[in-house]
Amino acid sequence: MALCPFTAGLGLKPQHYDEALHCTATGLWWEVHPENYLAEGGPRLAWLEAIRARHPVALHGVSLSLAADTPPDAAHLARLAALARRVEPVIISEHLAWSKWRGQYLPDLLPFPRTQAALHRIVDNIARTQDALQRPIAIENPTHYLHIDGHDWLETEFLTELVQRTGCALLLDLNNVYVSANNLGFDAQTYLDAFPLHAVAEIHLAGHHADPVHGDALLIDSHDASIAPVVWALYEQVIARTGPVPTLIERDDNLPAFSELLAERDKAHNALTAAQPEEAACS
Repeated sequence: MALCPFTAGLGLKPQHYDEALHCTATGLWWEVHPENYLAEGGPRLAWLEAIRARHPVALHGVSLSLAADTPPDAAHLARLAALARRVEPVIISEHLAWSKWRGQYLPDLLPFPRTQAALHRIVDNIARTQDALQRPIAIENPTHYLHIDGHDWLETEFLTELVQRTGCALLLDLNNVYVSANNLGFDAQTYLDAFPLHAVAEIHLAGHHADPVHGDALLIDSHDASIAPVVWALYEQVIARTGPVPTLIERDDNLPAFSELLAERDKAHNALTAAQPEEAACS
C-alpha cells in the first residue's frame, strides 16, 4: 500500500484504538514508535497489524542513537528490520540525536556538536541502518534548548551533507524549528530558507508550552497541546514551496478526544489538498 503524497496522519495511541481502526477519513495514515512493537507476537502487535490492514503505517524510531559514538545496536536493528518486513511501513524515520551511552539507554534525545568527526560517525551509522533495513530512512531535525559550542557546520548544512552522503531523506519537524529558534535566538524563516526542502519526505506538526520557570524564553517541545498558530503559519509557507508532503500531527501527552485530534489532522489535510497541483492525483 503506497502512501498518497497528499495526505495527513496521526500518531496511533492505545486510547483511540477503536476509533482509529474504524476511521474512514480520506488519506488517513498512522505513525507509531517501533520500539513498542518489537515482539514476535502478542496483542500489541496484533493491534498494529489490524490497523495496517486498513491504513498505511509509518515507523518513527526514538532509540537508534545515530549520533552516538558507537554503531546502532545490531540486535535492535534486526528486530526493527523484522517489524518493517511484517508491516511494510511507508516510511521509517529517526532523530538526529544520541540516547545511548556505554550500553545504557537514556530517556532523552540528546544534542551533539556538529563536528567533522560527528558527521563521519553519523554518516556511517545511517549507512549501517539503511543497509540493515534495505531502504532509505528519514532523519528528523532536533529540538534545541541550550547553545552548544564547537559546531563546524550550520544545522541545515549538516543535514544537507547527510542527504548527499547517505541518500537518506529528511523529516522536517516545524515545531522543533520554531521552539529551537525561540530558545536559541535565531530566525525560523531564515533556517527554513536554508533547509534542503527537496529531501523532505515527511513533516511533523506538534504543540509546545512555555517553561514554568523561564516562561516564553524557554519553550518545551512537549507534544501535549494543540499546534500553535505560528507553527501552522510556517507549515503553510513550507508547503507553498514544496507542494504536498505527508504530514503528521504529533500528540503524545494530555491526549484530547479523538475528534479533536482528527480536526487538527483534517486542517493539515485540507492545506495539503489546497497545495496539490490540479493535474496530480492519489492512487
